Amino acid sequence: MAMHRESWAFVFGLLGNIISFGVFLAPLPTFYQIFKKKSTEGYQSLPYVVALFSAMLWIYYAFVKREAALLLITINTFGIVVESIYLTIFLIYAPRKPRLTTIKLLLLLNVFGFGAMLLATLYLSKGAKRLAIIGWICLVFNISVFAAPLFIIRRVIKTRSVEYMPFTLSMFLTINAVMWFFYGLLLRDYYVALPNTLGFLFGIIQMVMYLMYRNATPVALDEPVKAQEANGHIVGAVKMGTIEPNHGGAGLGGVGKV
Repeated sequence: MAMHRESWAFVFGLLGNIISFGVFLAPLPTFYQIFKKKSTEGYQSLPYVVALFSAMLWIYYAFVKREAALLLITINTFGIVVESIYLTIFLIYAPRKPRLTTIKLLLLLNVFGFGAMLLATLYLSKGAKRLAIIGWICLVFNISVFAAPLFIIRRVIKTRSVEYMPFTLSMFLTINAVMWFFYGLLLRDYYVALPNTLGFLFGIIQMVMYLMYRNATPVALDEPVKAQEANGHIVGAVKMGTIEPNHGGAGLGGVGKV
């Protein structure tokens, strides 16, 4: 029975990897335009900094867990590489102020923040307690990340426009959350499963909102936003999601990105 459960968990995790790969690669057109125009054109780096941090957290969790962690390692290793490339391109072409802001964010979150958490869990805990602490950090962080769609949902209601909430992205993020939820549930890894229940819920809400407002007459706002600020490169943990119309959570890896 245990083997049967683990086999199904592998299937869901593999599907989660495949979908998360696609989600991680979704911003490629954006960064191609940045490279082509030699300008970041007002895009923000925060979604990619957070996505990188999320992947780093899940990699650490997977290595500490060891058992049945291969699929977490593969997708989040890929996530770290891809997000690092995105951030490198951003730093090359961003104006001075956004570049300095990005460097500060990376130092604060990905260097000092992750470093402090790493040292604290390595030297102040061990065994099952260490895994539980890291798991809770991943869970809480990804729950906060899954709240990102609330911004775009609010904006859709305000503008009566689904411009920044494409149906296809919402659908894939929802499916991604389902894959990682069942992966975590079958392995009884609730640190992976629980955040993705929110990913599934918000994904369903976004698709319903799309159907409600797809034919509505848009209302213009005084302060239009860049498309990137609107969805969630950071949703989906196990990639855990992203914040532009064509970049969504990656499930744990977004696992997630859970």
